[in-house]
Amino acid sequence: MKKQLIILSILSFGLFFSCNIDQTKEAKLPAVDVDVETKAGQLPEFDIDWAEVNVDTRTTTIEVPKLVIVMEEEEVEIPYIDVDMPNDGEKEEKTLLVEAKVKNISHEINIEEVYVTGNNLYVISRLESTGKKLSDQTLVVSDRLVLNAPDLKVKHYIIGKKPAGNYNNNNDYTYISNKSKISNKLVNGRKIYG
Repeated sequence: MKKQLIILSILSFGLFFSCNIDQTKEAKLPAVDVDVETKAGQLPEFDIDWAEVNVDTRTTTIEVPKLVIVMEEEEVEIPYIDVDMPNDGEKEEKTLLVEAKVKNISHEINIEEVYVTGNNLYVISRLESTGKKLSDQTLVVSDRLVLNAPDLKVKHYIIGKKPAGNYNNNNDYTYISNKSKISNKLVNGRKIYG
């Protein structure tokens, strides 16, 4: 009887920690008047097998974006254009930048000509492949010139094939196969560079 009470007590103790128990009635043990001689008892032993957990690393191949950018300051000669428009007041100095993001094969981009027509400034650049492989790398190529002129609406045209990929800098420009595609816009224009 004592052994069963101990087992029942241990099981009750274990159940207490593994579930939610709400007491609905007070416990009352029976009154027992027994004269018993006892020997030392023994608590039960339990062999518990827990899950074995191993934490380690494993090598697998995944795609990881990599971009290596090295910025160095270097003094270079940049074309400077000073434009005086009749009846226009203040001039503003700004850098005209053209750039393209290319992948796998290196390219060069150069501003070839600049035209002024009314309040429009047409910047015509050329993008050409150098043939040099980039081994799955992406490269940003650019050219620039400094313009000191009244506020003009700048329109960029790049002669060459638009590079593959949906990169913002490639979408900021209009790509054309040759200059004759925009010759009607340049009819009354004045060439100020190139």
